[in-house]
Amino acid sequence: MKVLAALSGGVDSAVAAARAVDAGHDVVGVHLALSAHPEVLRTGSRGCCSREDARDAARVADVLDIPYYVWDFAEEFAASVIDDFVAEYDLGRTPNPCVRCNEQIKFAAVLERALALGFDAVCTGHYARLVGFGSERELHRAVDAGKDQSYVLGVLTDEQLERSMFPLGDSLKADVRSEAATRGLLVADKPDSHDICFIADGDTAGFLRERLGVRPGTVVDEDGRILAKHEGAYAFTVGQRRGLSLGTPAPDGRPRYVLSIEPVSGTVTVGPSDRLGVAFFVGAATRWSHRAPQLPATYSVQTRAHGSTVEVTVGSVAGGVEGDVAVGVVSGSVSAVPGQTAVFYSGTQVLGSCTIAGAGGQP
Repeated sequence: MKVLAALSGGVDSAVAAARAVDAGHDVVGVHLALSAHPEVLRTGSRGCCSREDARDAARVADVLDIPYYVWDFAEEFAASVIDDFVAEYDLGRTPNPCVRCNEQIKFAAVLERALALGFDAVCTGHYARLVGFGSERELHRAVDAGKDQSYVLGVLTDEQLERSMFPLGDSLKADVRSEAATRGLLVADKPDSHDICFIADGDTAGFLRERLGVRPGTVVDEDGRILAKHEGAYAFTVGQRRGLSLGTPAPDGRPRYVLSIEPVSGTVTVGPSDRLGVAFFVGAATRWSHRAPQLPATYSVQTRAHGSTVEVTVGSVAGGVEGDVAVGVVSGSVSAVPGQTAVFYSGTQVLGSCTIAGAGGQP
C-alpha cells in the first residue's frame, strides 16, 4: 500500500512510520505545520509542531530513507481547532482540542488530501488497535492502558478508520522507546508533549483573556453568597479546584470545586467534590460505529481522556433532535463536563461518541 506517515517529530510517530516501512508499504513522511508561528509552540515537553519538531521529523525520515514533506495546515487548524476552542469557552463549555484536531485535521483534512494524492492510508503514532478489515473495522483500546488513545479517536467515522493505521496499538510505550533507540532514532528519549499544544506556556486563562477581553463576574457558593470576583468566567472549567482564589474557606474546611458556569452573567458556582458527580447527562451529535444500535442499551462510557469508565444506559431523547441521547448511570456517578466528549465502549471496543450538552441529578 501507499502510506502517508504523519511525523510529529516525536518517538511514537517515528516508530509507527518505521513499522510501516518494515511491513513493506510504500511510505512517505509528512509533518503538519499547524502554527503560523512555530517557534513559540514548544517549551520543553509543552506544546508541539515547533521548528524543532519539524527538524526532528526530517531526521527520522532520513534514517528511514523515505521521502519527507511539510504540509501547511495552520489556517485550517486555527479555524477548526483554535477558534472553536475560544468559542466553546466563551459559551461556558470546556472543549477537547485534541479530539477536535483528530476529527477535523488529522483524519479529515489530511486524509482527504492524502486520498486525493493517491495514498491508501494514513499512519499515525496513536495508541489504539484496529481489528477486522474494510468497512467493518473496529476501534479498540491499546494494550498499554496508560497510553491508550482510543478516547480521542472515538469521533472518527468508519470511512476514516478504514483508511487509518495505528501500528503501536499492541505495544507498551517503554518498548517503543527501546525500539526507537535500537533503530538509531534520535527522538528515542524525547519527552512526550502535553497540555494544549497551541498554549505552550500553559496559561489558558491568559490565552483566552487576550481573545475575549476582561469580563468581570463573581464566584459564589451554592447558596449564592459571593466568595470572590474574577475577570472572566472563561478562565474556569467544571471540576476545577486550583486557582479559584477564594478568600474564605468552606465552613467544613473541605476543598471547593467549580460546579457550574453561567457565561452570560459571569457567575461561577463552587461547592464540594461530591456535587461533581451526576446521575445522567444528555449527549449531542452522537456518532455510532457501523450502524446505530437499538436503544435503550447498556454500555460503558468514558468522559475524560484519561478517566475511568462507568456502566450506563443509553436511550433516545423524547422530543430531542436527531443525534441526541440520554445517558443514565447504572451505579455510581460520572463526571460530565459540558463540551467534553463521551465515548461509549463494549469491553475494549469503541462503539460511538457524543458531545456532552448538559448533565444533572445526584447519584
